Amino acid sequence: MALFIIPFQWDGKITILLGVLTDTLQAVLGGYVVYAVLAIVTTSFIGALALKVLRPNLHEGSMWAKLFDVDWFWLGARFLGALFAWMIYLQVGPEFIINRNTGGVIFEDLIPILIPLFFFAILSLPFLTDFGLMEFLGTLSSKVFVKLFKLPGRSAVDAMSSWFGAASIGLLVTMQEYNKSYYSLREAAIIATTFSVTSIAFTYVIAKTIGVDNNFVFFYLTIALTGFIAAIIMPRIPPLSLKPDTYHSGKSMLDEGIPAEYSTYQWAVNRAVTRAHSMPSLGNVFKHSLKNLFDIYLGLIPVIFAIGTIGLGLAEYTPVFNWLSAPLVPLLELLQIPEAAEAAPAMIMGFADMYLPALVGKSIESEMTRFIVGAASITQIIYMSEVGALILKSNIKLNVLELFLIFILRTLISLVVITSVAHLLY
Repeated sequence: MALFIIPFQWDGKITILLGVLTDTLQAVLGGYVVYAVLAIVTTSFIGALALKVLRPNLHEGSMWAKLFDVDWFWLGARFLGALFAWMIYLQVGPEFIINRNTGGVIFEDLIPILIPLFFFAILSLPFLTDFGLMEFLGTLSSKVFVKLFKLPGRSAVDAMSSWFGAASIGLLVTMQEYNKSYYSLREAAIIATTFSVTSIAFTYVIAKTIGVDNNFVFFYLTIALTGFIAAIIMPRIPPLSLKPDTYHSGKSMLDEGIPAEYSTYQWAVNRAVTRAHSMPSLGNVFKHSLKNLFDIYLGLIPVIFAIGTIGLGLAEYTPVFNWLSAPLVPLLELLQIPEAAEAAPAMIMGFADMYLPALVGKSIESEMTRFIVGAASITQIIYMSEVGALILKSNIKLNVLELFLIFILRTLISLVVITSVAHLLY
């Protein structure tokens, strides 16, 4: 837990141990990280293409299938990611792709942070998520979730999975629980769009990218407060409040009763100890984490190149995001946010990918505005490059229009809360 949560002062700024380790490894790698990036995106595409063309007889659960067996859409994303990376490195191709303010931001600013961050975060996450801590905290907080969020206490574990692990981890848990009829459709929709917030590790990436990592503790506390308030409001308003309490199998399979002979605390300890006792050896845990690390490197890095470069290109060379965000400008001005016209497009870009607001917002001069943009990009939650795509592919019945409406509502709630805090801090 100390790696992800406990703040301390280091080199003149308040940070967490994960941030120190990431910065140190980034400095050690230096310019060599470029070659690691090119190797990753090239291997990602060629490996996936080879499986599509050669069709080898792989076991469904094999490592090679996990890393390279993707559908045509994601194969296309890997191709674009590899193509863009080589174009940027060789400085060959249209300015839309290779400009320092578009693809150059991904290649030189974002990816060098992500490579070392993923290394430490993925390899250390099992000690936080798989050895009983989540069961312990989830059981203790279950009554709060029932009263405040109109959700079963079991959903506390999903939230912990996202906060300590990754949004996709918590979302996958939610999808599985809905398919097993532990959650109703309404509950699953609320959890998927309210608690699938990005992890502390990714939050640090956003803070560092947008240039507010020197104030990371307040940055994260603001996000936690905003997420808490949004989680109380969103389940009580449409479209989430209109979802029916129907179950995938037709009836609920959930029983959250605590045995009479246990107190809440005793049952939390019992669940935690049971989970820790059932874990495999550290060697197997490390091996599994290593597979997840390669899966993240090969699956996510090319997609970030593809979506990030296109998004930044549209922001730099077209007025698309300015048009879409025009209605937000008066609201930002009303909230007395400096450089409102520059901040508004970044707010809307979060629907495409959570990195885009930070990548665009990093050029804003006002630190307060960058603080607001960065925090809002995380509390918006719905971004189509990962969370949105997973929801659409799941059995949870939310369509693109509903997801966009939820995104807008969360943005408006977030802006009010985050701006209020930012005015106190700055």
